[in-house]
Amino acid sequence: MKKLLIGSILGAIVIFFWQFLSFALLNLHNPATDYTPKQAEVLNYLNSQFTESGSYYMPRTPNNASSEEMEKAMADAQGKPWAIVSYHKSMDMSMGSNMFRGIVINIIMVGLLCWIVSRLKDPTFGQILLTSLAVGLIIFFNVPYTSHIWYETFDLYAYLIDAIVGWGLVGAVVGLVYRRRV
Repeated sequence: MKKLLIGSILGAIVIFFWQFLSFALLNLHNPATDYTPKQAEVLNYLNSQFTESGSYYMPRTPNNASSEEMEKAMADAQGKPWAIVSYHKSMDMSMGSNMFRGIVINIIMVGLLCWIVSRLKDPTFGQILLTSLAVGLIIFFNVPYTSHIWYETFDLYAYLIDAIVGWGLVGAVVGLVYRRRV
């Protein structure tokens, strides 16, 4: 239990620091949140069109559309522009709350990794590192890559780097905590 707690906290700090590097200092995810000089005009227009916060995929048929209407809409949309708009009526920049929630989730994620590692019989540093990389790749394949298949995200490679570097660093830290003593 002591190793699980220490590994979870240290690994969570490592992931948290890597997330800061990846999203802020190194700005690897910039392609998914790029700047447009027309942002004021776009936001004003969206505000005049949407009555509530939501995520909108365009073009799309209404929920009650028939399969024939859906097929026709898909055929009409082929080769034309499309967009996903995540619209929020009000910006809330509560950094403290978001950072707290982030570190708690990181502790839980790394805690789950530590639980897996604790089930290995006599784990070596290398086995722990590879297990952590496998967890990072599972996370990458589950959401960023699967989303990219359907919605062509713009920061796919940044998420792959996060999976390899971030979870590699976590594996190194957890490996030091859990390594078997020779």
